[in-house]
Amino acid sequence: MSSKKIITERNLELSKDIDKRRIPQHIAIIMDGNGRWATKKGLPRSFGHNKGVSVLKEIIKASKNLGCRVLTVFAFSTENWARPSKEVDYLINLFGKVLSKEIDEIDAESIKIKFIGDLSVFPENLKLILQSAESRTQNNQDFILNVCVNYGGRQEIVKVAKEIALKSFNGEIKASEVNEELFNSELLTKGVKDPELLIRTSGEKRISNFLLWQLAYSEIYITDVLWPDFNEVEFLKAIIDYQSRNRRFGGIESLPNESYEDSYCSY
Repeated sequence: MSSKKIITERNLELSKDIDKRRIPQHIAIIMDGNGRWATKKGLPRSFGHNKGVSVLKEIIKASKNLGCRVLTVFAFSTENWARPSKEVDYLINLFGKVLSKEIDEIDAESIKIKFIGDLSVFPENLKLILQSAESRTQNNQDFILNVCVNYGGRQEIVKVAKEIALKSFNGEIKASEVNEELFNSELLTKGVKDPELLIRTSGEKRISNFLLWQLAYSEIYITDVLWPDFNEVEFLKAIIDYQSRNRRFGGIESLPNESYEDSYCSY
């Protein structure tokens, strides 16, 4: 039996365990492990990045088919500039090549694509490609793909704080009017609900400056699988794990016939 057929059968098996009524509507992914995957195989790190692109295509399709409405992926962080210049240049060129090649299919699938981060530092030709993709797909409504490039969560929060401070200084808002709703309206992800689920590949147990504000109550799923080896089977495992969680948002799970006083312990 071919490995592809085994994966397909495993997909069908896992799909039976998924409650279609409880699909997370917004999933965020830290796509980690491309370089390590390539190094383990004795290949240049660029091979890992290329394989990672094909995996992303698979997961976009799986997310959309499952009923998820928004996928936000961490493609390039503000800290990634510290990598070797050859790798950085390769990644920047890869963004443009992949987008130019895939934009027709993205648009045909009614996917709205948005790039989140400071795009001002990128070469002019890449900025034009990114802006063109956003403009072309802005009215698509079936699915939203947020691609975080040159993005940092702390930087985003500082940016919002500065914008609110400036509005306050100019008399546009009062200090008493500053609240979470106002802060949300200034975020780069404004208009989109926070992720219910964060998936991180490669086994690293940190969120690496990704969506620090938005992930406040997200469920976190960490897998040791490197991103190039991630697939729909692993994705469905994450969904099943998410559905096993009890999302309390700081409260407690209600228990039958038990009051607060019944469960209180004095010391």
